[in-house]
Amino acid sequence: MGRMRILPDAQRMTRRRAAAWLAAALMLSAAVPSRAAEPVVLRVGDQKGGNRSLLEISGYGKDLPYTIVWSEFPAAAPILEALNAGALDVGYTGDLSLLTAYAAGAPIKAVGGTRSDPRSQAILVRQDSPIRSAADLTGKRLAGTRGGWGQFLIDATLEKAGITLEGATFAALNPVDAKVALVAGSVDAWAVWEPYVSFATLKDKARVIADGAGLTPTITFVVASDSAIATKRAAVQDLLDRLNKARLWSLDHLPAYAKSTAALTRLPEDVLLAAYAAQRTSPIGIDDGVVAEVQEASDRATRYGILGKRLDVSQAVDRSFTAAASN
Repeated sequence: MGRMRILPDAQRMTRRRAAAWLAAALMLSAAVPSRAAEPVVLRVGDQKGGNRSLLEISGYGKDLPYTIVWSEFPAAAPILEALNAGALDVGYTGDLSLLTAYAAGAPIKAVGGTRSDPRSQAILVRQDSPIRSAADLTGKRLAGTRGGWGQFLIDATLEKAGITLEGATFAALNPVDAKVALVAGSVDAWAVWEPYVSFATLKDKARVIADGAGLTPTITFVVASDSAIATKRAAVQDLLDRLNKARLWSLDHLPAYAKSTAALTRLPEDVLLAAYAAQRTSPIGIDDGVVAEVQEASDRATRYGILGKRLDVSQAVDRSFTAAASN
């Protein structure tokens, strides 16, 4: 039977160090793939009844290869503010609101989007208003959102009617305040979009006197921060692809979509169904045609004074996500 060999102290210390180094190396090698496998977290800004509910009702929100942390906002403007501050990775907003934020230096790009029927943007008056057409807007007080669709639609409608921009008064109000002002009579007309248009016409008996046909692109952009585009590209692409599929699903399931959104927002189901039917919102890719169309609207917005300087719209978009989706 062999005898146990007793190692000198120095040799025992060397063996202990080697064992410690080996253990540390094994732990480090195990930790590296673990970190690499950690799921990406995508911080997404939404509005009640928006993209989150669309993904859920359509079924395209399942089995995500990353984690979405949703944040709900009352409107697109604070979503843009959160993107600018680095608190969000992805959000969505109207075409002109994107350009307003981009012109102010926000580190964001449009990566995809949807298009709605331009008639779903409209100028409304009360049922008892003497205003019958855009030609009657001279000298009137018109409410709308500053720097977005509301202000642009008012200016474009006045121009089309041959009324100077100074020929009417613009009241910068968000949709909630503008609705109250119209009902109270403190403004004469209100430029807004769906579902506000359907609610006002169905429930408040408001009348449409003008709409966005031929005047506005009516594009809603999916927007990502420059940081997310650089570091979370695959997740952003996947989310965009899912949103596009969900939007196509909604076109074939408008009643189910309206019912689901009504339960979340407490808006009347008939209002939402009317709004969705009017909008017919479809996904779009960002191509040369979209860039040219938004560039024309941007140049008009600059002429109206909504944008302080001319913008190169091609610099505010990232077409690579559209290219990837088509491959």
